[in-house]
Amino acid sequence: MTTYIILVNWTEQGMRTVRESPRRLDAAKALLKEMGGEFKAFYLTMGDCDMVAVCEAPDDAVAARFALTLGAEGNVRTRTLKAFPEEAYREIIRSLG
Repeated sequence: MTTYIILVNWTEQGMRTVRESPRRLDAAKALLKEMGGEFKAFYLTMGDCDMVAVCEAPDDAVAARFALTLGAEGNVRTRTLKAFPEEAYREIIRSLG
């Protein structure tokens, strides 16, 4: 499975209903699981992002569909980063010659 770092910010709508956010997180976890992926970690953060999730998904299409589904609900905006584990990083650097 591929790892993705998802940077999440509440929209104005999401902030108005922030008390419902834990329920929405549970629903997002269930949705990703239905898509064949899973949350590995979740953090409430301070700074540029309101929340950060570390997730795994079978492929980029699933990750994109997941992010689009979340965004369509109107409570959050996401930025998704594809993450390469250390072993893959080392192989990529070795391949540079």
